[in-house]
Amino acid sequence: MKLLIVSASQRPGSQSARVAGYLSEHANQFNEIHHIELCQHALPFWDGDRESAALQASDWHRISPLVKQADALILITPEWGGMASPMLKNFLLLCDNQDTAHKPALLVAVTSGISGSYPIAELKMNALKNNKLVPTPDHLIIRNVEQVLGERVVDSRDQGLRERIGYSLHMLAQYSVALSSIRQQHQDLPYPKQQEYVYGM
Repeated sequence: MKLLIVSASQRPGSQSARVAGYLSEHANQFNEIHHIELCQHALPFWDGDRESAALQASDWHRISPLVKQADALILITPEWGGMASPMLKNFLLLCDNQDTAHKPALLVAVTSGISGSYPIAELKMNALKNNKLVPTPDHLIIRNVEQVLGERVVDSRDQGLRERIGYSLHMLAQYSVALSSIRQQHQDLPYPKQQEYVYGM
C-alpha cells in the first residue's frame, strides 16, 4: 500500500514537516511512503481551470501522480489564527477528484499551544466533500508540538501521543484496505452520473 503525507506549513523547516517525518518513520503498515512539503513546490492558486498555463508550468505534474497512486493520505496543517493552512486548501482544490475519491485521509493539526481543534473542524466541514476523500473518524492534534515527538520520550503525555499515533496509523491502513474494493469498482465501473452529483443537490 502507498501512503502520501502532505505537510502544509507555508514555512520551510516547519514543525508540520517534522511531524510528517515522525509519521513517515512509524507508518510501517505501508510499503511505500511519500512526503510532500507544499512550501517546497511552486503551485499556482486554483482558478478553476485544469488546463491553465500556470498549472501546466508548475510542479503539479510531479505531485499529481503521487496523489493518484496513493492508497491513503495524511494531511497535516499548522493552526494559524484558528484556521487551516490556505496552502492545504489550495492543494485540495488542485487535486482531481477522480484521483482522491474514496481514499481515507488522516487529518493532523499542529500547534505550538493548546488549541488545534479549529483546523480539523474546518477541513471536515468544507474541504473534503467534492473531492470525496474519506476522513477517518480519528484525527490527531499535536499540541505544544516543540515539546513532543523528539528523539526520546520526555513524559507521559509524549508517550501517550506516540501510542495514539500508532493506533491512528494502524486504523488508516485498515480503512485503506476496506475502501480498496470501492476504489476498484469505481475505477472499473464508475457509478452512473457520479460527476453530475459532485457538488451535491
